[in-house]
Amino acid sequence: MKGLSHDFEGEAEEFDKVISKIVPFYYQMIDALVTSISSTPFSRKKILDLGCGTGNVSKRILQRYPHCSITCMDKSKNMIEVARFKLSPYPQIRFVLADFLHLDSSEQYDIIVSSLALHHLVTDNEKRWLYKIIYETLKLNGLFYNADFVLASNENLQNIYMNKWQKHMGKNMPQSKIENKILSKYYEEDRPAELIAQLNWLSEIGFTNIDVMWKYYNFAVYGGRKPGKA
Repeated sequence: MKGLSHDFEGEAEEFDKVISKIVPFYYQMIDALVTSISSTPFSRKKILDLGCGTGNVSKRILQRYPHCSITCMDKSKNMIEVARFKLSPYPQIRFVLADFLHLDSSEQYDIIVSSLALHHLVTDNEKRWLYKIIYETLKLNGLFYNADFVLASNENLQNIYMNKWQKHMGKNMPQSKIENKILSKYYEEDRPAELIAQLNWLSEIGFTNIDVMWKYYNFAVYGGRKPGKA
């Protein structure tokens, strides 16, 4: 078990090292996500972290709000195990190995968060459907915030977004890696949606107090509240 723990520690460290080289102001973005949910009393809130990855968001939440409980959901067994290792000091965490498309709205949460995950959904219809399930899964007065890749509202702005992103990565890695690995994977696998469109979807579904908490070109933190009395 000791060797296994060291493996997970190495993977967590490597992920944390690489992600900040790819995502501009990554930790600032995560802090903005955690700050976004601070407008509600935090006595013993029940939180769902969709696509938890290695557990960075959940760890930041627990460091700030140690009395809440969190369900970490991810479809990657390895990510779950790395998160389990990283979050081992916190007993109030439940880990669920599942695709968030299989989210069960019968279990209710005070807060739902996600980071760098929902852009993997292939179509806009899938994204809108998931936002609806998230809405149904929230308790009244519950909050949802997402930190993710977004698209601009027109091609000219999107080109600026991509240039700024590549400039950031160029400070940390060779151009060949950016083009052949990062961007190649982005264009093949990632399907971000326009930020404005997503804000409209949230409104149509019923979310209120919708806002963009943080933004840096093609990365944003946004969300809203399910109306009603807690």
